[in-house]
Amino acid sequence: MNHVIIVAGGSGKRMGTAIPKQFVPLCGKPVLMHTVARFASFDAAMRIMVVLPLSQIDYWKSLCAQYGFSVVHSVVAGGETRFHSVRNGLDAVRPADNDIVAVHDGVRPFVSSDTLQRCFSCAAERGNAVPVCGSVESVRLVDDNGCNAAFNRNRVMLVQTPQVFAGSVIKSAYALPYSDSFTDDASVVEKAGHCICLTEGNRENIKLTTPSDMILAEAIAKNMRL
Repeated sequence: MNHVIIVAGGSGKRMGTAIPKQFVPLCGKPVLMHTVARFASFDAAMRIMVVLPLSQIDYWKSLCAQYGFSVVHSVVAGGETRFHSVRNGLDAVRPADNDIVAVHDGVRPFVSSDTLQRCFSCAAERGNAVPVCGSVESVRLVDDNGCNAAFNRNRVMLVQTPQVFAGSVIKSAYALPYSDSFTDDASVVEKAGHCICLTEGNRENIKLTTPSDMILAEAIAKNMRL
């Protein structure tokens, strides 16, 4: 069984909007609806869990009614941090050890079917999969003193979601106590002693965070005919 935990805890502060960024309209409907629909179209049998701040759940339900959004999914309240929100999602999903569990950002509506296929297949074979893209920009590293130096960009990978794991792997990892060093699910699983398997992502799979991201998102959406 495939599962996805879609974490959508944004406030909209950096987006500069009055509503949280996951609810900002994109081609006529909220971003989060596009994201949920991507997974349903990839695997109609996938169990979809949306994690939202408790204060936003009723608003999301009202949006689903307003837009006639009928993709089957469940909703659970998030926690203090992303780590705790994912843990709440896992507690609600209760995956079997041999199930596959993806964790995805609610404001990444453009993950491709090819990326999803690579991630789920790799996780089934190797226990985990994290989609990445190489840097097309020059890279400089800055040390604690503010000094900087050129760094080989071929050694830099930009991490995306969904990050996908065997049920046994992610359950054991999220049994760990919280640490400030947990920046994403891969860092939690790595702390639990697992090597992270990287797989190819897609460059359109951007995280919508700022107003300029929305301008790009509209262009991507039209090209993908969302």
